[in-house]
Amino acid sequence: MTSSSAVYSALAPYGWDDDWADAFAPYASEGLLPGRVVRVDRGQCDVVTADGAVRADTAFVTPHDPMRVVCTGDWVAVGAGGNPRYVRAYLPRRTAFVRSTSSKRSDGQILAANVDHAVVAVSLAVELDLGRVERFLALAWESGAQPVVVLTKADLVTDPVTLAHLVQDVENTAPGVSVVAASAHCGDGLDILRALVGDGTSVLLGQSGAGKSTLANALIGEDVMDVRAARDVDGKGRHTTTTRNLLALPGGGVLIDTPGLRGVGLYDAESGVGQVFAEIEELAERCRFHDCAHESEPGCAVRAAVDGGELPVRRLESYRKLIRENQWIVAKTDARLRAEIRRDWKRKGAEGRAAMQAKQGRWT
Repeated sequence: MTSSSAVYSALAPYGWDDDWADAFAPYASEGLLPGRVVRVDRGQCDVVTADGAVRADTAFVTPHDPMRVVCTGDWVAVGAGGNPRYVRAYLPRRTAFVRSTSSKRSDGQILAANVDHAVVAVSLAVELDLGRVERFLALAWESGAQPVVVLTKADLVTDPVTLAHLVQDVENTAPGVSVVAASAHCGDGLDILRALVGDGTSVLLGQSGAGKSTLANALIGEDVMDVRAARDVDGKGRHTTTTRNLLALPGGGVLIDTPGLRGVGLYDAESGVGQVFAEIEELAERCRFHDCAHESEPGCAVRAAVDGGELPVRRLESYRKLIRENQWIVAKTDARLRAEIRRDWKRKGAEGRAAMQAKQGRWT
């Protein structure tokens, strides 16, 4: 059996600590081997262990619930021998980055586990989509990880004043989040980013063409991820990364690179949305009515902030959109909430029709 000191020596670069060792103790008594999943592919996974990298089958832990499948970043208990090896269990996750599936069902898809930092890569080669940034941040906050926004390809913005304005726009969109303008080509911003992700596990997120794989190679110091040029017409990439890969960084920390995400649907992310729009949540506490929709209600502090120029209209509209989407996702599995939402829609519709009829009455 591999000694505990050998386990620490081999797995510490991947995040192994005393708490993980305590959680693994029941499996150690069964003669199983601890390891961290660095890649999952078609029912099998690559696991780094004190005995080296092993290929293991996940058949023993493949339930019907997609939230409980083995994923990149999991700490697992692997059979100490045999061919093939099997993952017998995974340890309770500290954090999990989850989005809703692209299907019409209410399933969630877990993208990465046991993540400390969620690095959202946003390309400056195309126009900034602040709404998409807010969506990524809501999922990141909900996961339990600390978000970081990296504005990639910063070398393409040659005017420093313009670059400073772009950074400021994102900072205003991301309260409590570090925003770093970086260029993997020139090396700008990489030292700052290394310091941010040098402790713990970070997951790299973003659309195809955002420069995630190029950024990962720059952080690692060698070309371990395949890179292809984005299309000039729209800046979109070609999914050069097709699986989630976990890589130990030479200066400390662990990085999980992910495929480009075309869809980033929310999955029960109410608290995450609240953190992204913290200023709106604070304003809402001063509204006259506790269930204020921030539309036409009297005494609405949020609308007053919009009218006074303190809160951008775009920001409020994005908040409403994400709140509605999240309510709908949650309602798919909650019949009571679904009925409440329908009643609320009917009430607002009736109020709108009554208001229109009253206006028409004044015009005649």
